[in-house]
Amino acid sequence: MANVTKNRPLSPHLQIYKPIPTMVMSILHRITGGALYFGTILVAWWLVAASTGADYFEWVNWFMGTIIGRLILLGYTWALIHHMLGGLRHLMWDVGYGFEKHFSTKLAKANIVASVVLTILVWVVAYIIRT
Repeated sequence: MANVTKNRPLSPHLQIYKPIPTMVMSILHRITGGALYFGTILVAWWLVAASTGADYFEWVNWFMGTIIGRLILLGYTWALIHHMLGGLRHLMWDVGYGFEKHFSTKLAKANIVASVVLTILVWVVAYIIRT
């Protein structure tokens, strides 16, 4: 008898399932969680620079003011907000709400839209306060 399972995948994976909003948001939640780890290292770097001395602090502030630094900070802001909204969505599920397919799909779509809108809002407010 031939081994018919030899050429089959061990478990279904991305090449089997069609991406749906809840699946994409789950993957993004994990990615943003990892990104927050590295972003927190940047926050720690800024705090160390503040405690080290004025020259080093000014250099770190200069770097964060460059286009690359601002893109990093923009990405960190989005990751923080997106991950927070995903966490609130998971908290809602933990208390037993929002399991209906149509609702969870709408919530997943709202999560990405809200995270982008809130990120833009945070940056606009920051620029208004700065000037």
